[in-house]
Amino acid sequence: MLNRQAAIQKMNQLGRVKLPFLFVISFDQESNLVIEYQKTDKTKILFKTFRNNNIQNQTQPHLPEWIDFKKFPVAFSHYKKAFEIVKDNLRHGNTYLVNLTFPAFLEMNLDLKQIFFHSDAPYKLWIKEKLVVFSPETFVRIENGKISSFPMKGTIDAAVHNAHEAILNDPKETAEHNTIVDLIRNDLSIISKNVYVKRYRYIERVKTNQKDLLQVSSEVVGNIPEDFFDFLGDNFFRILPAGSISGAPKKKTLEIINDAEPYERGFYTGIFGFYDGESVDSAVMIRYIENSEGRFIFKSGGGITAFSDVRKEYEELIDKIYVPITGNNKS
Repeated sequence: MLNRQAAIQKMNQLGRVKLPFLFVISFDQESNLVIEYQKTDKTKILFKTFRNNNIQNQTQPHLPEWIDFKKFPVAFSHYKKAFEIVKDNLRHGNTYLVNLTFPAFLEMNLDLKQIFFHSDAPYKLWIKEKLVVFSPETFVRIENGKISSFPMKGTIDAAVHNAHEAILNDPKETAEHNTIVDLIRNDLSIISKNVYVKRYRYIERVKTNQKDLLQVSSEVVGNIPEDFFDFLGDNFFRILPAGSISGAPKKKTLEIINDAEPYERGFYTGIFGFYDGESVDSAVMIRYIENSEGRFIFKSGGGITAFSDVRKEYEELIDKIYVPITGNNKS
């Protein structure tokens, strides 16, 4: 593992010589992996982004005949206690948006490698005996002189009556999304120029082993300087952690998260990505399961604003505990 400064230096070094590499950065940015592509050990780490992966010629493990997936989320009383810490800070004007997360225990007849291969997700990461990520959310994509970010804020059960209109017209969801889009615009302005919102609040459908969900995203774009990849590590770490999984204003909100959340996020809500020598594609590590001493833990959360209802936020936290694998299901 590399600390923050060592990871920055290695990313800068590899970016300058245009040598492809995989990077995995924890939420607190102090436990990081930066691995040259040719040195990735496929028996220990596998990844997939939109355009790159290291899963060629890998044997895909079979799924069980029936998928058994049981989730045991945090008790509502514990969630409410943390929620009230956040709401108190909102009332006092210390923050406008806080991404509040919790761990949940899982019982399932799947292993992490099966989930990696069979999950339907644009970004996937597997680290042997440690974690699996099946993320729908891009962090930043950098190509052809531009950097793009796709903040994802707003989730609803697709089966809800008029779900499309309901999520787009919900005042809480609108306020949350606007705050994050503004934060991402500010973040990208630190490392690029002429930043603008290219697409605003578009909806994507996510299929899970339990239900279909609708998720709301926007696209924010900027122009990068010519020497951007010479300082790739510096540029990435200047805009971390991702705004969509922290909140605004970022510095104070991170203090509130540390106060409200009774656990360490670890790699959850960090980022991972791949530099191919010319472009970068990266993801926010949401939809995340880790192996903790033989027990599976799913970490999930959602954005809290002044409009938030504690019951709805708790239900959203639970809705996000899923695997995007369709088929025979006993959950």
